[in-house]
Amino acid sequence: MTIRIAPSVLSTDLGRLREQVAEAEAGGADWLHVDVMDGNFVPNISFGAPMIRALKKISALPLDVHLMVQRPEQYIAEYAALGASVFSFHPEATIHVQRQLAAVREHGMKAGLVLNPGTPLSLLEEVVDDVDLVLLMTVNPGFGGQGYLPASSRKLERICALLASYGRHPVVEVDGGITTDTIATAYRAGADTFVAGTAVFGQPDIADAVRALRRAALPRA
Repeated sequence: MTIRIAPSVLSTDLGRLREQVAEAEAGGADWLHVDVMDGNFVPNISFGAPMIRALKKISALPLDVHLMVQRPEQYIAEYAALGASVFSFHPEATIHVQRQLAAVREHGMKAGLVLNPGTPLSLLEEVVDDVDLVLLMTVNPGFGGQGYLPASSRKLERICALLASYGRHPVVEVDGGITTDTIATAYRAGADTFVAGTAVFGQPDIADAVRALRRAALPRA
């Protein structure tokens, strides 16, 4: 199974953004993860269009944009125009979930649905044919540096079983508390794409931190 490492720029030193992103690329990062927060859907405010624009200037890696905002549909056209590759949002944040997933695809981006620890899988089941990516939050969203919730692995297994029952094989991504100690657990439960913030950009050697995560994810003989 493909393993993708998607370092989260939420944990970068913004004064060294270009340098730190280059170091992550040198370590083999596959995507860059961009958390967009509005201070309403989650209790924090982060980036928006200016960060996406800046990252497109300094990196060729696909931008994996995760919207933790109310009414994410307001940003579909804008973020597509800026060059986002993945546009993921929470089903609780909009009324017409299927319509927004379809709109994301129509604008040329991968459509992602984000499930919080307490989000029922029934919300995914209703739109299972419309998703290119499922992102499971393995912490409660809003802040970096939190620990991986142990119940996440069971939920991840349930997500993968649900997808398989429909013959669907979207990207399965996890975000929250991903470190060299937890990534193998999430991998064994079915994830193929791993968002890591402080486990990459909080380390003295960013490139080596990316490589260490990939090594830790691989099943040992």
